[in-house]
Amino acid sequence: MKLYSQRILAFAADMPRTDRLVNPTATAKKRAPLCGSTVTVDVTLSDGIISDYGQDVKACALGQAAASVVGAVIVGLTPHDVQTGREQMMAMLKDDGPVPLPPFDGLEVLRPASEYKNRHASIMLAFDATLDAIASAQADGA
Repeated sequence: MKLYSQRILAFAADMPRTDRLVNPTATAKKRAPLCGSTVTVDVTLSDGIISDYGQDVKACALGQAAASVVGAVIVGLTPHDVQTGREQMMAMLKDDGPVPLPPFDGLEVLRPASEYKNRHASIMLAFDATLDAIASAQADGA
């Protein structure tokens, strides 16, 4: 299947930040209903910046590859940066938009998945769980 390229499988096999955080500011878990993939993320926010991140990913290779790219670049970003990356990723998948801008440009590897709408939810889990955790942290005053 052309969807599962060597690059996608390499990202999936070499996922960073797979240790859960001991004392995160917030945690969120998201599930893709169609396939059952799940991503749980822990975030630590310091002065409005993601200062630490951990993830537990139980997803297909596409979801793992997306989580790998997100996990590799997430520390040091603002919530706005993450939201922008998510929007750009959805535009690439749904509307044949451009590749997300750095630091999320590694997600270009998932462009072939645009043809597989049933896989989009799994690919977006890392972004969605991260944004939910950030929203929870912000609601708690972090």
